[in-house]
Amino acid sequence: MSKAADDSVRIVLADDHRLVRTGLRMLLDAEADFEVVAEAGDVASAIRCLRGYRPDVLLLDLNMPGGSSVSAIPQIAREFPSTAIVVLTMDSQPPVARETLRRGARGYVLKESADGELVEAVRLAARGATYLTPSLGARLALEPAQAEGEGDELTDRETEILRLIALGHTNADIAGQLFLSVRTVESHRAHIQRKLHRRSRAELVRYALDHGLMAPSAPSAPGA
Repeated sequence: MSKAADDSVRIVLADDHRLVRTGLRMLLDAEADFEVVAEAGDVASAIRCLRGYRPDVLLLDLNMPGGSSVSAIPQIAREFPSTAIVVLTMDSQPPVARETLRRGARGYVLKESADGELVEAVRLAARGATYLTPSLGARLALEPAQAEGEGDELTDRETEILRLIALGHTNADIAGQLFLSVRTVESHRAHIQRKLHRRSRAELVRYALDHGLMAPSAPSAPGA
């Protein structure tokens, strides 16, 4: 996608925290060539906004209610090829950044970054270029790329959550059993899917069966 320098960059904000969206809108609207046309608090609402406004850039939080934003990126990229996706996140793991960009995002910006970085990322993405937070880019360059289909090793907590998912428990059930918040369980689930390159519950169940993870085990202590 290419954007002429004198055109306004139309932006949709997608973050589940209203205060965060308010701050982002103030930052972006201060740029003469930026226009925030809509806001969304979850993935489904973001997609509806894209269909209604056809913006130049979608500024997307990585973890929101309604599913993993990473999993939604390929669908968004296919359905809205003229919209550049810029991810804004607290997740500084190089494999996550690599996978996000591989799936079609144009930018990956950490929430701890300076305001100017986000503005630059949005402007570059609108012009068809790619932006990655420099500190993360340096770490990414030092890590070998993971072969397609080869999953990272799961942590003990992720293995436990995967087992409960495979046994049919909902995110709310798992949160109650392991003394976690639902949002934390959703975040773990997204990480599991990225590590294993599995997108659906059926694929996670098959992985758990193939790796003998269905045997019962005692839940971890609170706060583990």
